[in-house]
Amino acid sequence: MLLLPAIRLATPADARAIAELSRDAIEVGLGWTYTPDRILTAMRSRITNVAVVYEGWHLLAAGIMDYGDLSAHLVLLGVQRAQRRRGLGRHVLTWLEACALTAGVRRISAEVRADNPGAIAFYEALGYELRDRVAGYYRPGLDALCLSKRMGA
Repeated sequence: MLLLPAIRLATPADARAIAELSRDAIEVGLGWTYTPDRILTAMRSRITNVAVVYEGWHLLAAGIMDYGDLSAHLVLLGVQRAQRRRGLGRHVLTWLEACALTAGVRRISAEVRADNPGAIAFYEALGYELRDRVAGYYRPGLDALCLSKRMGA
């Protein structure tokens, strides 16, 4: 079994690296919206976890999840391109889901770019189901697939 690096909650010192991961690996072609300031705002929120995985000084993966009373929303999940296929995305998402279960969450939702078959397959393999399609969610001509997963089933 492969030993994965530890996950920890992000600190303000991580904001730039998380934002750059989003810009370079998630928001490609969309414009940069998850800026360092937006990441810092998420970190300060009482309903949000921002999780990171590092090897040494290098950010490998990050995830952001907002928690409600009965539902949670996966805001962002990213893995550096060179680090994909190591199980890091699953590692972070499983950690965030465990937090959700502890909090009593019954359903997690997420959006994924309709033009990203790898991400769609990743979420489906982890039990997420297609619930809806939102035309032009990311920009004109680029739809979002809305996914959700029932927890504790």
